[in-house]
Amino acid sequence: MNVKRIGFLSFGHWQPIPGSVSRTASDALLQSIDLAVAAEEVGIDGAYVRVHHFARQLASPFPLLAAMGARTSRIELGTAVIDMRYENPLYMAEDAAAADLISGGRLQLGISRGSPETALQGYESFGYAPNDGETDADLARRHTEVFRAVIAGAGAAMSNPQMTGVEQPLAIEPRSETLPDRIWWGSGTRQTAVWTAEQGMNLMSSTLLTEDTGVPFGDLQAEQIRLYREAWAEAGWEREPRVSVSRSILPITNDLDRRYFGATALGERTDQLGHLDGGIARFGKTYAGDPEQIVEELRDDAAVRDADTVLVTVPNQLGVEYNAHLLETIATQIAPALGWRD
Repeated sequence: MNVKRIGFLSFGHWQPIPGSVSRTASDALLQSIDLAVAAEEVGIDGAYVRVHHFARQLASPFPLLAAMGARTSRIELGTAVIDMRYENPLYMAEDAAAADLISGGRLQLGISRGSPETALQGYESFGYAPNDGETDADLARRHTEVFRAVIAGAGAAMSNPQMTGVEQPLAIEPRSETLPDRIWWGSGTRQTAVWTAEQGMNLMSSTLLTEDTGVPFGDLQAEQIRLYREAWAEAGWEREPRVSVSRSILPITNDLDRRYFGATALGERTDQLGHLDGGIARFGKTYAGDPEQIVEELRDDAAVRDADTVLVTVPNQLGVEYNAHLLETIATQIAPALGWRD
C-alpha cells in the first residue's frame, strides 16, 4: 500500500432538520474548526473542506482555514475544491497567503473548474464570465494561471513612481514562499489528470469521474493516477507530486454506528452510475461495516493502493463528537492496515 496520510473531507452541510446537529451556518463553521482540532488530537493528518456557492454548505474557505490554523498546530488544512470560476485570482492569492502564514505553512489548496451547482452560471453573478470563444472550464484555468503566477511572486501591477520613485512590477503581499508547491487540481477525467501533471500541480482525483469505461471506480482512478505520474515524469518536474483520492468510510463498532449506518452496510456494495454534464459519470461505493471487512475491501481498491493521501468524507451533520469517534476508529483500526505512516 502507498497510503501515507489520512484526512477528512467535510462538505459542510447545514440544515434545520431532524437529526442534524449542524442546523445553521454558524454551526457548520464552528463545528468545522472544532473537528479539525479533534482530528488532530486523534492523529489524523488532514482537515479538508468542500466549497460550494448558493447552497447551505461551506462557501468562503479562507476565514475558516485561518481559524483552523490558529486553533491547530500540526494537521494539514485544505480545500477539495475551490471553484476557480468564482475567484478573483489576486484577492484569492492574498487570502491564501495570509491563511497559510497563520497556519505555519500547512495549507493544501485543491482548486478546479468546480462541479455542477444549484445556480445557473453562478460565477457570472460574482462578476466573471468566459471571454469570447472560451468555455467556463477555460475561465477556471485562466484564473488559475494568474493565481499561481502571483503566489509565486510574479508582478501583478506597476508601481506608482510618484510614491515609489521607480517604475517596476509589484507582487502581491503577503506571500508564502512554499505555497506554490501545495496547489492541487481536482480532476474528474484521465485527460485533465495529464494536464494537471503538465502544469506541475498535485492531483486530487475527484469524488466522481465524469467518464465511464465499464471498469470499477477504483480501477478507473488508478488508471488516471498512472497517466498522471507518467506525464509528471515526462514533464521533468523535480519534486515528488502528491495524489489524493476520497472515500466514504463508515466503520461500525457500536450500537450508534449500527443505528446510523447498519442499513448502508447491508446494502448493495457497488459503484454508482449517473448522468452529469450530458454524459455518464461513475461514483465510488460506500465502505460501511466491520473495520476488518472494510480493510479487506480497501486493499482491493486500486486507487487507494496507489494514492499517497486518502480523504474520508464525513457526515458532518452528525456533529463533532460523532465524527471524532468515526475518525479515531479509522485511525486506530483501519488506516494502519493500509500502510498509514509506513
